[in-house]
Amino acid sequence: MGSRPPHKEGIGMRSITVDEALDRAGAERYQRRLIGVFGLVWAADAMQVLAVGFTAASIAATFGLTLAQALQTGSLFFLGMLIGAMAFGRLADRIGRRTVLIVTVFCDALFGLLSAFAPDFTILLILRFLTGMAVGGTLPVDYAMMSEFLPTKNRGRWLVALEGFWAIGTLVVALTAWVASLAGMQDAWRLIFVVTALPALAGIGMRVLIPESPHYLLRTGRNEEARQVIDRIMTVNTGRGLADDEEIAPPPSTPREGIFAPAMRRTSVTILAIWFLVSVSYYGIFTWMPAKLASEGFGFVRGYGFLVLVALAQLPGYALAAYGVERWGRKPTLTGFCLLSAAGCLLFVLASGPTLIGTSLLIMSFALLGTWGALYAYTPELFPTRSRATGMGAAGAMARLGGLLAPSAMVYVVSHGFGLTVGIFACLLVLAAVAALMIRVETREVSLS
Repeated sequence: MGSRPPHKEGIGMRSITVDEALDRAGAERYQRRLIGVFGLVWAADAMQVLAVGFTAASIAATFGLTLAQALQTGSLFFLGMLIGAMAFGRLADRIGRRTVLIVTVFCDALFGLLSAFAPDFTILLILRFLTGMAVGGTLPVDYAMMSEFLPTKNRGRWLVALEGFWAIGTLVVALTAWVASLAGMQDAWRLIFVVTALPALAGIGMRVLIPESPHYLLRTGRNEEARQVIDRIMTVNTGRGLADDEEIAPPPSTPREGIFAPAMRRTSVTILAIWFLVSVSYYGIFTWMPAKLASEGFGFVRGYGFLVLVALAQLPGYALAAYGVERWGRKPTLTGFCLLSAAGCLLFVLASGPTLIGTSLLIMSFALLGTWGALYAYTPELFPTRSRATGMGAAGAMARLGGLLAPSAMVYVVSHGFGLTVGIFACLLVLAAVAALMIRVETREVSLS
């Protein structure tokens, strides 16, 4: 943690807050190391989630199932994510972020890798459920912890940058599926699951090197440990640690309150509703799209090659979101991307040829991932440190609930056509934009509480 002797509190000490110390340290080398570690596993989680759509057809062929039966792997995976997000988010607020992250990443790698060697469909379902629990626990705690290492003025941009690793994971899984398709692999899903587990395997050891969040340490009375972490961040970034007469001020004493306590209830309900509405739309579109485009598609808008292009369209979406959350604010950026996502869906409904259909899919990919970037930057800042991981866990659970319900929504695709279903998603995204406008708090350049 550093070579300084243990700090002694005494008369004449100058107190600074964690945010003041982080602002002085800036977002430099230390944070780049963190985002490399967090981002590696974030990409792995994206690959695990999106593998649902990319593996369904291959799983069905291997075990002699219908596509609907094969998609049960996705249902069990999202159910596991829902449970994991709620359980591990609360646990991280109680026992610490670091311990929960190490455990969940280890389970993510273990069960994800074992999925590739499942001898029958029943065991595969069990393994995907367990993998989902691990991934569900990793996602919310990742963001809660990363946000607590960032200075106020850079926080939004860096959180969107972390979410940008989702696009990298999307691109890798799309390329893997494309290679497997070109090679004519019989059990392509096994290769995809191996590839999705590799980043998590690499991230296990790296996670051990990350210290506990200084905000969490202060909230739990471990002031000296928090000071050592802050001193290390400042030394790495600026070459100068805390002065000998400086101490990290403990946060004001506040009663432990849940995310639905009176002061937080309106904000919590609104942001969780947005998570649900966006996730139903996102998973509804991206669970359907790989199988649809890989099989019949729409003219030249077909095959895994176009899916790679769709994945690439996510990157500028994140870039614009990273700019927007700092330039325009969290709430305007989130609202704008929700409306742009809805516009992409409506264009798909109205499109009459491959060119417009392809354009609409690219707009949806660009805008939906920009929406996620803004949402992930905004949400952890709305909750105090005492309940930040719990709040992110609840948000993750709402997203997984949306992922569970999205396949049911796709029943309408079969019975009433793709256009109607995507039109419903457009309405949900407009509702999400309206809900975003109802949040009273703007967190740009606001210190964490």
